[in-house]
Amino acid sequence: MMNEFLQYLQYEKNYSSHTVLSYHTDLLQFCHFLNISPDKFEPATVDSQQIQQWVLSLMNEKISARSLSRKISTLKSFWRFLLTRGYTKLNPTLKIILPKTKKPLPAFFKENEMNNALENSFIPNSFESVRNQLILKLFYITGIRLSELINLKDTNVDLVEGSIRVTGKRNKQRVIPFDTSFSSDIERYISLRDKEVSVIESYLFLRKNGLKMYPKMVYNLVHTSMSEVSSLHKRSPHVLRHTFATSLLNGGADINAVKELLGHSSLAATQVYTHTSFEELYTIYKQAHPRAK
Repeated sequence: MMNEFLQYLQYEKNYSSHTVLSYHTDLLQFCHFLNISPDKFEPATVDSQQIQQWVLSLMNEKISARSLSRKISTLKSFWRFLLTRGYTKLNPTLKIILPKTKKPLPAFFKENEMNNALENSFIPNSFESVRNQLILKLFYITGIRLSELINLKDTNVDLVEGSIRVTGKRNKQRVIPFDTSFSSDIERYISLRDKEVSVIESYLFLRKNGLKMYPKMVYNLVHTSMSEVSSLHKRSPHVLRHTFATSLLNGGADINAVKELLGHSSLAATQVYTHTSFEELYTIYKQAHPRAK
């Protein structure tokens, strides 16, 4: 049953392998608490009191409200699946309430920090240096995710129109525009890449050996580059995505348009950036208005 549920998440719901692994870990942990083997799990033998005891044990372990909420959500999703497939007629998770979690406001880089990072005139005219600089620019200009950048292919880039086509979560595709002046940066990189690298794979961003870049490599280059211009604790590709969204909203962009550009499935996921923008405005107000001191 559990393996069937995990396959359902991966192949029918198109969840990422990371998300499926999290669900798997949560279910194994629950089975361990019940002292049963996952392959001998019987939903009819589980009641809401046992689930509540598991939740209490997790709370005693001082895990975060966010982690606890995810584990409870895993069980709720699992039992909905069991009900749909006819493996059970009862849902003991209905009485289990998700704990309230306070989501931290997304961190973002300041405009002058981004200008310092992107307008560096001392970048060597080498394949790797130009590639790394282009990656920073693409994250900031388009707001794409790390996984989306890594999987970009040359054929996904339209230099004439000034747009990229990316495949996001659950294989959902979207087109993101960019100023056509940015096309020359991409052309310069591709020219250097094709001269210095024996292209093995058809992805846009490659390593010197001609193979596709991997997540940790991209994360490290972003972290290193942004460390030179920002003291922000988090300096990841995702912070550049936050910066893209915050910059658009601060510039007056419609929130629904930002939602589409980010590839969010719901407006609620995008609205967190409006709070960030308000915090920034409030800080400016406190600093500037004579009655706000």
